[in-house]
Amino acid sequence: MDMDTGLERKFVRLDGEALSVGEGGRIEGYASLFGAPDQGGDIVERGAYSASLARLAAEGRKVKMLWQHDPAQPIGIWDEVREDARGLWVKGRLLDSVERAREAAALIAAGAIDGLSIGYRTLRAVKNDKGQRLLRELELWEVSLVTFPMLPSARVTAKGETPGAGTLRELAAVFDAARREMARI
Repeated sequence: MDMDTGLERKFVRLDGEALSVGEGGRIEGYASLFGAPDQGGDIVERGAYSASLARLAAEGRKVKMLWQHDPAQPIGIWDEVREDARGLWVKGRLLDSVERAREAAALIAAGAIDGLSIGYRTLRAVKNDKGQRLLRELELWEVSLVTFPMLPSARVTAKGETPGAGTLRELAAVFDAARREMARI
């Protein structure tokens, strides 16, 4: 939890499935799965996002797409964020005019980045008999592309056109930034 903002983060990796990046930087996949315990023992319940998504829609606002939860690094737009029977599904696009988004697309294509993570504030939760936190209502702030997901069940793969070859120096800078981010966690 970020002590300054009270925001929590939950990561997702979908085994056997993938967030896909296609033509025009299009991305879609699951950012959260209902009923699946993460590595911290939290379980998001079905409907946990519905009130937050309704508030955002009523206010004409959208969930932010960030790089590694860094509010200074928006990399795209989530055009659609909705709950279905399985979890929180997102569909959006990486912005080609943003350098970090182009780097993210290259890292996804190479298989170096394959996770999604949500930034949220818990509004209602209870503990079950196993001591796990059941998250019943969450205020969703952002969905990030991340290196290390906490819920080992959502993966990123690339589809469509292969991005142009980047230099080793650019990739090294991206990995260095990821290393620094991991050191903060």
